[in-house]
Amino acid sequence: MATLKDFRDERLRKLKDLRTLGVDPYPANSNRSVDISEITENIDQILADAGEDKNGTSVNIVGRIQSIRSFGKLAFITISDFSGEIQLFLEKDKVEPFDAEHNLGMENIKLLDTGDFISATGDIGKSKTGETSVFVQSLRLLTKAIRPLPTQLTNKEERFRRRYVDMAVNSEVRDRFVRRSKFWQATRDFLNDNDFIEINIPVLEHTTGGADANPFVTSMDALDHQEFYLRISHELPLKRLLGAGYERVYDLGPRFRNENVSDEHLPEHIAMEWYAAYWDWQDGMRFMEKMYKYVLEQTFGTLKFNVKGFDIDMSGEWEVWDYSETIKKHYDIDVHTSTLDEVKKALQDAKLEVEQTENRARGIDKLWKNIRKDVAGPVWLVNTPKFISPLSKSNPDGVTTQRFQPVVAGSELGNGFSELNDPIDQLDRFLEQQDMRDAGDDEAMMLDIDFVEMLEYGMPPACGWGFSERVFWTFEGVTAKEGVPFPQLKHEIDNTTKEIYPHINFHHKKGQGNEKEDLSE
Repeated sequence: MATLKDFRDERLRKLKDLRTLGVDPYPANSNRSVDISEITENIDQILADAGEDKNGTSVNIVGRIQSIRSFGKLAFITISDFSGEIQLFLEKDKVEPFDAEHNLGMENIKLLDTGDFISATGDIGKSKTGETSVFVQSLRLLTKAIRPLPTQLTNKEERFRRRYVDMAVNSEVRDRFVRRSKFWQATRDFLNDNDFIEINIPVLEHTTGGADANPFVTSMDALDHQEFYLRISHELPLKRLLGAGYERVYDLGPRFRNENVSDEHLPEHIAMEWYAAYWDWQDGMRFMEKMYKYVLEQTFGTLKFNVKGFDIDMSGEWEVWDYSETIKKHYDIDVHTSTLDEVKKALQDAKLEVEQTENRARGIDKLWKNIRKDVAGPVWLVNTPKFISPLSKSNPDGVTTQRFQPVVAGSELGNGFSELNDPIDQLDRFLEQQDMRDAGDDEAMMLDIDFVEMLEYGMPPACGWGFSERVFWTFEGVTAKEGVPFPQLKHEIDNTTKEIYPHINFHHKKGQGNEKEDLSE
């Protein structure tokens, strides 16, 4: 049975033959005149406009070879570009002869393979079987593929490790990231249309905060190897911009949380946060209902979804749930007065994990998450306790905060609140979080004294909001790894690669070179 190495060796032989003929197998120019879909979707109109003389039907198209059928004087090649697929019809007496600088002849088709990229010039028409075709006059090689694409790819490990192959073979995967792009474009459009300004803020921070998360740590040589963190949130720098006088700002980009990989979480992912001066949480909640509807409609063309077995309609008015009332209803404990022992007992009764370093805030959050997993939504969760929300403004009761979180299909798909702008209150909450860190909670927030100082200069009342691409993953109906183009995996070199490149030391140290393979041999 032929192996990948066997197929590759045969293609290397063809590559050598092409170069011997004087053909450049990797030219720079391609000169496409039309996308394939412009032909296939409008073929009848094109032919009607052209009339019997076929005036104006000559095109130059490009694409990747999907299949080749050659019968001596006739050949049929199916190619695809990003927009679609079309048949090339080649007839020996009508294809221009071989010219090393410009054209491949019919006799050179045997040097082509599936996966190669080619350019074809000819008239548009229909074959005797009625298939839309380009009747080729000239054919040119654009890229010689040395490895064959598989006809199908289903192994998840292989798909993730060679995602470019996955996307080339599985069009539904490729199309997913078109929708992902639309999701973020619609997000930007909605914010820009509502007078928000996108301002990119640093990824590297001296002190990181804005979320309960364990950060990645690095250092900067240019600053005497000082320790830096990859941001876990966009929050604190954006709120500094409110203190600087901006009124509506946002940033959209990666954030990093050095935690577990799950169906809903990746250590690196894309997120967006906005902050609006002179808004409160009620303003933000109304704004985000509109934004969700706009973004989802633009991305998916619908507001009705089936996600994780939940039938969800995002078009109506959302329910509002009170945090304390919800916990009381399910566990019969008071969020604000319960002891740590009572929280632990509720966790045990619900058959939830009780850690040695458990604290009230973390324990109560686990209880809520156990409720959340069965919520279809959309629901707004409001009035979160103050000790769980260290960066949000308090309600007049002094124990709850002006926070709002959307719950859909068992997940929280965002987070917003009236921003805390009292520097003394903020410092007290930072110190409380620092005590939690000192007690062993690595996810508790760091003390950011510079942020406190900014608040002392004054920050207007404001509302803030953030969500990650988990919103897209949820409505797309995929896991986190499926929802990003190139998920992080443990690095490894497979045995086939080692066999193909025996001259490479894949474990060589920095500074040691390797011999280059002659790909024409």
